Amino acid sequence: MKAKLAAAITALDRLVNYFIPPAIAADRDTRNRAHVFLVSHILGPFIGSVVPITIFVLDPAPGYDVAVLATSIIAFWAFPFVLRAGVPYNPLALISIENLIFCILWSCYFYGGVTSPTLAWVLVIPLLAFFYLGSSSKLRLIVEAMFAVNVAIFGVFYFFGFHINNSLPVAAMQGLGLVSTTAAALYVAMMALYYAQVQASHSELEGEMRQHMATATALRAATEEAERAGAAKAAFLAKMSHELRTPLNAVIGYSQILLEDAEIEGDRASVADLAKIHLAGQHLLKLVNEILDLSKIEAGKMELDLEEVDMCALIAEVAEGGRSAAAGNKNEFTCRIAPDLGFSLCDAGRFKNMAGQLLDNAAKFTQNGKVEIIANRVAGEDCDQLVVDIIDTGIGIAPDQITHLFEKFTVADDSSTSKYGGTGLGLALSQKLCKLMGGEISVESTPGNGSRFTIRMPLVAGRRRTDAHAAATLVPDASDHSILAAAEAYHA
Repeated sequence: MKAKLAAAITALDRLVNYFIPPAIAADRDTRNRAHVFLVSHILGPFIGSVVPITIFVLDPAPGYDVAVLATSIIAFWAFPFVLRAGVPYNPLALISIENLIFCILWSCYFYGGVTSPTLAWVLVIPLLAFFYLGSSSKLRLIVEAMFAVNVAIFGVFYFFGFHINNSLPVAAMQGLGLVSTTAAALYVAMMALYYAQVQASHSELEGEMRQHMATATALRAATEEAERAGAAKAAFLAKMSHELRTPLNAVIGYSQILLEDAEIEGDRASVADLAKIHLAGQHLLKLVNEILDLSKIEAGKMELDLEEVDMCALIAEVAEGGRSAAAGNKNEFTCRIAPDLGFSLCDAGRFKNMAGQLLDNAAKFTQNGKVEIIANRVAGEDCDQLVVDIIDTGIGIAPDQITHLFEKFTVADDSSTSKYGGTGLGLALSQKLCKLMGGEISVESTPGNGSRFTIRMPLVAGRRRTDAHAAATLVPDASDHSILAAAEAYHA
């Protein structure tokens, strides 16, 4: 039974929402009043029609008065369609109340006057005025004035002895009174229950909104706390940069000196040990630099050292560094660089870090295979793009791991970590550096068949300008409309 009732209420709400125009739906208070208005006009005529039907059955000679009353009650069904057509809500609500006043006074005029059994419906008028119009004192005064004018007009007709139907016998009048009073009570109860439901829904919605606001406040506080923690971390790492790098540089430097001395003396046992110390120091320094660079980027303190660079020479230098790494795993290495790359504003050091990381990964995860780097210039919407593909025939990456590949401390899988090593910082840093330079790194891979990492970044042309107070300075060419924000900051 409850399920059927809930389904009926849901269907009614769906029907009511159909008649509410978007302009009314946008305002919560007007929408709630329109809901009650529409429910009243959809269900009300069913209850109100009981009165003319009873009069028609009980009156021995029903006349035009019954037809006018029935027509006025049925006319309430037209109001939802008029509202949907775009008629302003408040004037339509006042017209509806006027129609109700007319129906009540018309039935009272023809059936009993001030002693009419339909007089109980007068109590519905202030109730509906409150439901339809809310707390507006101006609109309530209009309703009171409308009622007074209608009473005055019918009073004139009544007291001057115009036609009054007295054909209903006393028993019929009593029956009409019973039906009319029951219908009025049922109508008032229906509207009161629906209004209570609307208010309850409104209160529930307000409670949810308060909960959401409290959650949003907590999230803002958590975000501020996280920002403070991030700023403290960045400040700590920035201050500790010197303390971390200085001892590592000493370890690397002295191990290099000792390694050279051992090689000169032919001490092979010491050479092997010192080489391990030297490599471990370089690896640790690389990790420290990656962590510091990531921290700077996240804190928004990473600055690009822009200069006009011969991109062909830069990529050739990167490729030369990757050749030895590829040869270490007995890989065939190929480099193809288009001759039209030209010069571009670029942070050469950051670019070599980014592209070198991708080449190192390709060589590390490929054995007895092939590693290839291809660089081309591709036309773009705002400026030409540099496209660098780094292709290998190594172990590849599973599709479900690609989406998280550029996140910090993410590696392909546990088995690759134990076999090949890695902390998952290199790709994250490379992606952030590429985005800092206006580009992006994408990847395509098939497990067992290798991977293709693609660097896309703008080629920003530059020209030299001699300043009276400074040496030659690079500035963006006016023909380029998409200049890196970092380049703009550099030239500002």
